[in-house]
Amino acid sequence: MNGISKTLNDMTLVERSSLLDTVADALEATAEEAEGEGDARFVANSICVANTIRGLSGDLTPRDLQAAELLLEQGIMLVHQFSNRAKPNRVVH
Repeated sequence: MNGISKTLNDMTLVERSSLLDTVADALEATAEEAEGEGDARFVANSICVANTIRGLSGDLTPRDLQAAELLLEQGIMLVHQFSNRAKPNRVVH
């Protein structure tokens, strides 16, 4: 990433919406991968956070910035935890 990072407050509405959509997309992709591994709890958590983010992104007003920030943090942490967790050993036949 080149350039200076912006806070949500410094971003335009389009930039905020794009960031929220990107995190929601990542959560949905991670949920699909978790579903393939049989982790129903992770799927449910990821989809819930992704849907909440999507619900907020359509009508993001300045008073919603704190909620958006928390949701983004939670979403990014879920994706991070999934990508860094130990993968189960699979038996190859």
